Amino acid sequence: MVTISVIKADIGGWVGHSGVHPDLLEAAREVMEKGRKQGVLLDYHVAYCGDDVNLIMTHTRGNEDPEVHGLAWEAFQKATEVAKSLKLYGAGQDLLVDAFSGNVRGMGPGVAEMTIEERKSEPIIVFMGDKTSPGAWNLPLFRIFADPFNTAGLVIAPSLHKGFRFEIHDIQESKRIFLDAPEEMYDILAFIGAPERYNIKAVYSRATGEIAAVSSTERLSLVAGRYVGKDDPVMIVRCQSQFPAVGEVLEPFTFPHLVPGWMRGSHMGPIMPVSLEQARTARFDGPPRVVALGFQISDGRLIGPVDMFDNPAFDEARRMANQVADYMRRHGPFEPHRLPLEEMEYTTLPDILKRLASRMEDLDGRTATTEEALRAMPEMDVD
Repeated sequence: MVTISVIKADIGGWVGHSGVHPDLLEAAREVMEKGRKQGVLLDYHVAYCGDDVNLIMTHTRGNEDPEVHGLAWEAFQKATEVAKSLKLYGAGQDLLVDAFSGNVRGMGPGVAEMTIEERKSEPIIVFMGDKTSPGAWNLPLFRIFADPFNTAGLVIAPSLHKGFRFEIHDIQESKRIFLDAPEEMYDILAFIGAPERYNIKAVYSRATGEIAAVSSTERLSLVAGRYVGKDDPVMIVRCQSQFPAVGEVLEPFTFPHLVPGWMRGSHMGPIMPVSLEQARTARFDGPPRVVALGFQISDGRLIGPVDMFDNPAFDEARRMANQVADYMRRHGPFEPHRLPLEEMEYTTLPDILKRLASRMEDLDGRTATTEEALRAMPEMDVD
């Protein structure tokens, strides 16, 4: 059995929240290489998307292994020291605690892990998002594993025809439910259409019971109790044979659907599929983006990566994302560009409402006079 672990963290942006300095990646590689030489890891790859460092690791220790998670924590800490020495922005911002306690879950970093029995040929794609939340994967995962208009194999491939089982998490109540497609498709959509509360954690083949995909569902604001940065999720998807083909897995990202995040985690914007070369954010700290790295797993080794979105087939999606970004930005501080109030709980907006609470008046059916309205403005002298 081989475990694939993807653990990510924002530990310092260069410049601002736009990208990752090469020295941070090198510091993380040094720790990863130490882990490989010590036998903790079979292989690793250090990647990035926007201002996030992503550690892609293979090993035989199973999910949530303390040594593997401890190695990732050490890599993030070492890279944070470099970030502080360079005075990078938000150095160590995703590391919410001081001491490692056996598992990075609940400590800030995002985690996606799956333990598999390696097939004769084992292609996987690791998706890395920036400036968005875990719910960004809901629509693509549904289209990959439940939508026959996206995945032709659901109709014509016997190995896919029995459908897939979705594990959906209620991230506010810490509950989960398993639902089957296609029979319970409408029930699935009832949940995942609210991606800020319900997230697809994993998908399983109903024909074999094997795991097909897994995502990170950690919510930084819920852990920290305040806004400390968007969650910037990761996802692992297995491809081919009893799973959708590589092209079917990538196809949903030709549509830059709207996701929450973007500037200060407080705006809706289109998720743009980009190459590693284009992974640095820019406009309004965005727009939200996703990188896809393809690997073949060979005896636990990561053969790759292939930069899957570095392809003209996604040029139209990028053009469309820019057009949608133009449209959304013109709304300025108005919804639906700005997130609704219930999604702004961990920003500074509650402080504003609290500060002005004493000036809120009950509506009694009458309209204030001009003089009363002026007197309600302390900065104006009406005498």
